[in-house]
Amino acid sequence: MKILLIDDNSDITKMLQKYMTIKGHSCTIANTGQSGLDLINNQTFDVVILDIAMPTFSGNDVIDVLHKSGKIKNQNIVTLTASILTGDIESVLKNKGVHSCLKKPIDPDVLLDHIQQFGNKNKA
Repeated sequence: MKILLIDDNSDITKMLQKYMTIKGHSCTIANTGQSGLDLINNQTFDVVILDIAMPTFSGNDVIDVLHKSGKIKNQNIVTLTASILTGDIESVLKNKGVHSCLKKPIDPDVLLDHIQQFGNKNKA
């Protein structure tokens, strides 16, 4: 699968990129929300893993732009957050087109299991 990982923490992105590559996936990194949005607008990804809490242009900003443009329906977005994730917040994100919301820290094996469902959908 072709994965886009958007997170302002370069230690997290480097670690997850290595892990996903070892597991046979292509993983592109963006360390700002704006650069991630630019990649989404110019390339196609099977899955976008998006950190919600980033400075300047957050994951919520990325979601809002994609939602308003209608491009979110073509994306499989999995959000990650270290913040408190209430049912209301998760509901709002899902209503905008986010597939799922996961809590940091996350075990890379759990994340991989979670995103592999998109690869199975594409093969069906």
